[in-house]
Amino acid sequence: MPAPGPRPPLPLLLLAAACSCGLAGAGGGGSCELSVARGGDLYNFALAAPTPAHRHGVLSEDGFYKVAVNDSILWFQLCDEMLFNFDPPICLNCEDCGGPLRCGTQCSALVSNNIGGYDVCTTIGSLSKSHLSLIDESNPQKGVVVKMFSSKCSISVSVLCDSIVAQVPDKFFISGDCDYATTFKHPSGCARSVSASGSGWGWLGTLFITILSLLGGYILIGAVYRYYFLGIHSVEAIPNLEFWIGLPRRIKTMFVPATRSRVSYSRDALGAYTSGNH
Repeated sequence: MPAPGPRPPLPLLLLAAACSCGLAGAGGGGSCELSVARGGDLYNFALAAPTPAHRHGVLSEDGFYKVAVNDSILWFQLCDEMLFNFDPPICLNCEDCGGPLRCGTQCSALVSNNIGGYDVCTTIGSLSKSHLSLIDESNPQKGVVVKMFSSKCSISVSVLCDSIVAQVPDKFFISGDCDYATTFKHPSGCARSVSASGSGWGWLGTLFITILSLLGGYILIGAVYRYYFLGIHSVEAIPNLEFWIGLPRRIKTMFVPATRSRVSYSRDALGAYTSGNH
């Protein structure tokens, strides 16, 4: 099968894709990432990112957090669905969160209340329905709130910044009919402050790295495809080789014409001045 002719290069498409990713991530970046600008600083939160003392960030290594108050038990996990290798929930009405045999494994927050002598489960949070915000809009260093929703209920988990210790929650509060809230301290609740006006690359560096990664992936995948499927076993296996070879020349032509024009103008002016003296 003959090799196809040169295809239009993709740098502009890759740049547009990278810009889209950068713009999409600038506002929040998902349930466990948040970036906010205050004054001249940019505060970045990444709750699931590993720290020296906590390799899973704010996630519980047991697969869940458990808080018991009177006849009610609250289970929840941040940044992921719950996982039970021990002590699983045993309660009725768990169909929307894993069913009776895998109760709690398909949601992020579940509560059990004793009603009429029976433990009845209610799903109060889902990973797909979550939102991250600041505890105090005027003080980003205080920490963040992870709020998760279910069809009728919600749970708000305040992660207070404490750079030294992690203190798991031991109580929760209920407001309204089915809105739960709890608080605990954790180093992952502390923001990484990056000066927005400093000398660091910031989002520009992230965009540049993203573009390079996309270009590298495009060239690698294209070369593998042309080598193994099209049988091109030379340097021609590199996709759009003509474009990459001619790229330096194209960049040069962007500046050379203007330079030549200025030089020609200077020579004409000098010639006119010289002939005037003669």
